Amino acid sequence: MNTVDTVVGQRIRARRMALGLSQADLGRAIGVRFQQVQKYESGANRVSASRLWAIAEVLEVHVSHFFDGIEAPETGKSAGEQQPVDKLVFLKDRDAVEMVEIYSGLPLQQKRAVLAFVRTMAVNTRVPDESVSG
Repeated sequence: MNTVDTVVGQRIRARRMALGLSQADLGRAIGVRFQQVQKYESGANRVSASRLWAIAEVLEVHVSHFFDGIEAPETGKSAGEQQPVDKLVFLKDRDAVEMVEIYSGLPLQQKRAVLAFVRTMAVNTRVPDESVSG
């Protein structure tokens, strides 16, 4: 299931881990047990607005950080089938986060070279669309 609660929880987890905090550390800082943090991060429990504000302060981000990049679900589906689209899902991948951190520290010329290289790799590894007959 990919509800907004799950996406917010994933964002909490990714940011907490990026800062090197344990669930217990975050829990102590916001006044809950680590089990509650686990439930927030898994999306099992919703995070109230005031608790999310406290989490944002501890994790040193604006509260909007937990919603940036989330797009509305496709129209035409029933409410039970609607799932938000998370454009920042790659932040769950530790290697991707490390790459972004390293890339951010590079000079502009090196950033352009890295981006050109990655684009070349992406083009060369795409699987042809099997639905198109050739």
